[in-house]
Amino acid sequence: MAALDHAITLSDERPMDLPSIPSNQGTEAFKDIVFGSAAGMAGKLIEYPFDTVKVRLQSQPDHLPLRYRGPLDCLRQSLQADGIGGLYRGISAPLTGAAVETSSLFFSYRLLQDVLKASVYSPLEPLPFSALLACGAASGSFTSLLLTPIELIKCKMQVPVEFTGQPRPGALALIVSVFRHDGLLGFWRGQMGTFIRETGGGAAWFGGYEGVSALFRKYSASSAQDGLEQEALPIYQRMIAGAAAGVSYNFLFYPADTIKSRMQTEDILLTAARGQRQTFWMVARSLWRQQGLKGLYRGCGITVARSAPSSAFIFSIYESLRQYFG
Repeated sequence: MAALDHAITLSDERPMDLPSIPSNQGTEAFKDIVFGSAAGMAGKLIEYPFDTVKVRLQSQPDHLPLRYRGPLDCLRQSLQADGIGGLYRGISAPLTGAAVETSSLFFSYRLLQDVLKASVYSPLEPLPFSALLACGAASGSFTSLLLTPIELIKCKMQVPVEFTGQPRPGALALIVSVFRHDGLLGFWRGQMGTFIRETGGGAAWFGGYEGVSALFRKYSASSAQDGLEQEALPIYQRMIAGAAAGVSYNFLFYPADTIKSRMQTEDILLTAARGQRQTFWMVARSLWRQQGLKGLYRGCGITVARSAPSSAFIFSIYESLRQYFG
């Protein structure tokens, strides 16, 4: 009995050491949501016409000759058919998605860094690059769950009406249609593609930004007389780092986005007549057999081109707001 009391006493003297997360998480989360939403919506307004062209290139039916010879031809035909307004068709869902995606990415990325600093690394030392990559991947995984339903409606609205032979539906009509035919889980059709794209893309996006920013800080420190690293990068360096992040994110995991877009526009393209809904891997195999690697990267050029300025603005706006409002 004495031994048991002694063990309990020792246990009480050494309580479990839980990670100590900063107490101001509510304020920081609010900043991430507001600043991330503002940055994401600004970036989406810049990139959306190019995203519309990308989706139209990706979702061309297998059983018909390719309608578009390339991005410029798609842009020309789209402008002739619907004008500039047609390129912004369905932007309400993507604006919402951009706000959700960007705020979620920045919030979860920062929160995961706080957890690692409190539980694994020193709170006073910067995290190693490998830990930053892991935080970026984890934040992308979480964000994919929020993003798939929004992208589903966006992709359906971006497909040209000529592909469907039906009157052009609005966002609410599409939401009702998805729920009626596929139930609640139908809004997560294409989740595997979004998960792969966002998990790998999150690591590439934050990794690209952190890597290029670290290079700028290294050279700034080596050229400075006092040898100290510069904490706040000038705006042009932030934009370069952000552009590099956008290119990395979009190019490395673009095939997953192509497969996702084809899955999410499948019923509009009337391919559901095959008797079953195709899975992620079925669509991937079919696309590879028919068009090879070129088909998986259709529309990649214009996507990478628009992602550079868009991502540059996103990081610059977010970091500037963070710096200005503390």
